Amino acid sequence: MLGAVQLGLFAAGVVLFVPMGMAGWHLSRNKMLFFSCALFITLAVGVHLVPYFPSVTSFLSSNKPSSVVPLEFTVKKDSCLSLLHQVSFDFQELSINVTNSVENKGSGRKFGSWKWVESEIVNECDFQELSKADASDLLNGSWVVVAGDSQARLMVISLLELILGRNEMEVIRGDLFKRHSDYNIFVDEIGLKLDFMWSPYMSNLTDLMLGFKEKRGYPDVFVMGAGLWDMLHVNNASDYGVSLKSLKDSVVLMLPVSSAFVNEGDGANVVPIRSPNLFWLGMPKLIHSMLNTDEKREKMSDVMWQAYSDELYRSKLLRQSGGPLFLLDIHSLSNNCGAHCTDDGMHYHGAVYEAAVHIMLNGLLIESNQKL
Repeated sequence: MLGAVQLGLFAAGVVLFVPMGMAGWHLSRNKMLFFSCALFITLAVGVHLVPYFPSVTSFLSSNKPSSVVPLEFTVKKDSCLSLLHQVSFDFQELSINVTNSVENKGSGRKFGSWKWVESEIVNECDFQELSKADASDLLNGSWVVVAGDSQARLMVISLLELILGRNEMEVIRGDLFKRHSDYNIFVDEIGLKLDFMWSPYMSNLTDLMLGFKEKRGYPDVFVMGAGLWDMLHVNNASDYGVSLKSLKDSVVLMLPVSSAFVNEGDGANVVPIRSPNLFWLGMPKLIHSMLNTDEKREKMSDVMWQAYSDELYRSKLLRQSGGPLFLLDIHSLSNNCGAHCTDDGMHYHGAVYEAAVHIMLNGLLIESNQKL
């Protein structure tokens, strides 16, 4: 290294002083031209010498603007997403006055019955339980679609209770729980369109995705999930896995291409596509002894639940396994809440779905780089 520097200095001296001496002899009567030539040659030599001084090169590189997202930012973002389900429940705070009817699941909950666990790594992510105003700002002007079975319907209840308030929510609760039906609402104050689509089977979700593709209209936030009805009425994990892979293919086709545009017709027009925020609503923990029919206790065993769960991860539908959908892990949440939070082994206290809503909203904030 030292030899290279000496060689560079010697070459620089030759390049600098020989031409300057010759120029000085010829241009001694024109000082302006002389100094201009000297400056040009000095700069040229400087360019050749910079690589031999790493400290100078490092300084110049450190001051160069970069469009690449810092690695530590990406790592923190991924780390915080993985910690979103670190939630605990305070059993003493829970008000368990639910009945066997799904319509009343979640009623009587008390605020503050769940929270993110207190740990240094979780605290660094600064997760927050959003207020009505914060959630309204986040979802302002959005189209939200929630599709699935009764678990998805309970998710909608918690989301609407946050956006509308419990009093207004009580007015529409009956309409939302018309048996096995869709529900639509438009919240004028924030321009929020929310559609609940009763889709208890995997095939329903695939058909729904194909419908979005045909209409070329996609929601801004899409939450979907199915499995309990397949487990009870089909009871074939392999078929469930095939349906999951078909759904994944449909979702991938829905996602925008890299140019974010598609041709319409003969290519005369282009239609912009916004990438939706996609979530998968996982199945809850099933407490076998509490299931309320013999058929459920026979078909919805722990072994069958695990087989269905394995198919979900093998399908690569979830982001956690390389797919497009972020898992809202109802199983983890319901397991943390425990048997205290359910009276039928399947539908849980509203605090579970409220936590899932806030996990989703914090996920949206992280993805949009609004908060880390």
